[in-house]
Amino acid sequence: MAKLDVTGNLTVITGAASGMGAQVARGLAARGARLALLDRDTEGLARLSAELPAGMVTTHTVDLVDDDAVAEAAGEIERTQGAVQALVTCAGSSMLGTLDQLTMAEMRWLMDVNLWGTVSITKALLPALRRSPAAHITHLASIYALGAPAGRIPYAMSKYAVRGFTEALRHELEGSTVSVGAIYPAGVKTGIILHGRYAAAIDPAIAARAAAAQAHMYETEPEEAAQIIIRATIERRARTMIGRKAYLVDWITRAMPVRYWNLMRGPLREATDTTTPIR
Repeated sequence: MAKLDVTGNLTVITGAASGMGAQVARGLAARGARLALLDRDTEGLARLSAELPAGMVTTHTVDLVDDDAVAEAAGEIERTQGAVQALVTCAGSSMLGTLDQLTMAEMRWLMDVNLWGTVSITKALLPALRRSPAAHITHLASIYALGAPAGRIPYAMSKYAVRGFTEALRHELEGSTVSVGAIYPAGVKTGIILHGRYAAAIDPAIAARAAAAQAHMYETEPEEAAQIIIRATIERRARTMIGRKAYLVDWITRAMPVRYWNLMRGPLREATDTTTPIR
């Protein structure tokens, strides 16, 4: 499969105002790519755009859970910029809490953001991707799309679903000019867990403790992760791990598909504890 030459070609990035999306945008801009950046955060998009080469970037304020807004943004990108060479979906959030603590509304919200937002922008941009001689879609999944921990039910559901969507779409597009792949990060030092949501039923101090314990486990710097994502997109990889723990969890879940939690439980004990009172 031919690699992509991103120089002068258009990549669309969701969740671009901060975190991994912003780092991927910076890395692609350094390679000469044209960029269409999507996020709900208008001010964050403006700050990032100001850093990047003039005339190479457009910004689009859009909430990915709004299908009509997504379709409008995708239509504008295709009308004004033509073919899309790559789509990198970095938008997402987290949610802490057990099933007893979470409401259906809280879980549906996370599924809307992490899954349906990813599906919506992919579907809306597929015609523009097909206009490129060679194109690639990169979806950010998670280590929790390989193994599902306690205390992360809605997040694991959403990321397993992103994995399933990615693989099924890759099979649908076999033989076409569009390839599809997923990224499985083990833990990148962004603010997703610290700035993510938690069940309203949880004491905020307990949620903060769990989030901090999870963040303490993260090992990969955002700049390093962004370069891995960019290389995976250029090389049109179907499956990419980020961090040694991602490889480890991938191996454990293959070797112990039922009992892998026996090995994951201990390291994740504090990060999944949303019930023990603060003393």
